Amino acid sequence: MLEPAQTRSHSSRRDRNPAASLSCADVTHSEIADTPRSRVFVITGPSGVGKGTVITRLREMRPNLGLSVSATTRAPRAGEVDGVDYHFLGQEQFAEHVAAGDFAEHAEYSGNRYGTLRSELERHHETGGVVLEIELQGARQIRAAMPEATQIFIAPPSAETLRERLTGRGTDSAGDIERRLAVAEGELAAQNEFEHVVVNDDLELAVRQLDAIVGGRDG
Repeated sequence: MLEPAQTRSHSSRRDRNPAASLSCADVTHSEIADTPRSRVFVITGPSGVGKGTVITRLREMRPNLGLSVSATTRAPRAGEVDGVDYHFLGQEQFAEHVAAGDFAEHAEYSGNRYGTLRSELERHHETGGVVLEIELQGARQIRAAMPEATQIFIAPPSAETLRERLTGRGTDSAGDIERRLAVAEGELAAQNEFEHVVVNDDLELAVRQLDAIVGGRDG
């Protein structure tokens, strides 16, 4: 049973969840060269929590804030554009990038592979900051290599709300929804690892809270 998350901001970082299967990339500070803590924002949370919507609204308020486009092996959903929403790669292509050391982080989630290309981080090197919307495994990898990055967890107000959102978006089968909810249980259990937790119950409030976190790193 998933427990409702509470809004909070703290600085504790626990050890990695030993049950998590990590695909570690060799991330170093040079991958985000000269990009200070105040300008790198790692945002994660369970599927269906509304990360994309919150980030979109945040970037409307802060147009200089860049977004790292993740690579994935999953099929595009209706309306998604390659290179804009994701870099859609075949399994072979993804494996080739892994072998070449092209990923700053990569992980498997719900049967698909996801990762952040080093070229994406370099592309935003001189912008007003960059957001990485990544899975829990990837967030842990970035935290281990770059602990000064600002880490933010987006949580649902309740397990039932998360189920309703996954069902309501109409992009996943019943089996996929159950798999995502099973993964979400572990993700929510790990939220105390994060410096900031924002509960996405009221969208406007969640966006304001996220903007305040980003604004607090200005200067």
